Amino acid sequence: MISDDVMELQKLFYQTHNYLNSEKKDRILILGIGNYLMGDEGVGVHTIHALSKINLPDNVDIMDGGTGSFDLMPILSQYPLVIFVDATMDNRSAGTVDVIYPKFAADFPSVLSAHDVGLKDMIEALEFQNQLPKIILVTVSITEMIPMTISLTDNVENSIQNVVNKILTIVNKITIKK
Repeated sequence: MISDDVMELQKLFYQTHNYLNSEKKDRILILGIGNYLMGDEGVGVHTIHALSKINLPDNVDIMDGGTGSFDLMPILSQYPLVIFVDATMDNRSAGTVDVIYPKFAADFPSVLSAHDVGLKDMIEALEFQNQLPKIILVTVSITEMIPMTISLTDNVENSIQNVVNKILTIVNKITIKK
């Protein structure tokens, strides 16, 4: 007899398989990147948590991408548009929010947080495979990474609503154009 745990794992596998193979040609993925356990560095993940409490348009998916890795490639390659939310250490005031429209991995800011070396490599791999979606990058400036805390500094925490508003503006413009 198959245990309940194995049955749950099989169910999760089939749900994930169906999700990965579903049609996403008109969908937008908002992907929060960052290490949730490194304070401000996890602002992308915190933003996804904030977005999960909002009634988003039906064509928008949100995902906690963690520290970003090649495991995300099969997911990203299925979307025509991915909006990344990530921290950047760019010597600007903590909580400064920017929207960037990179066309290639080389267009990403060179001062994205530490995990983004793998993220840039993944973008280059998708580009090489001709599977790179259109990317919009929303960055939040941070000044330090504090290990082993899920708390954000006040400036970065206060920037999340600004990030959410910018994302909603982008999504609404795209949705209205259709």
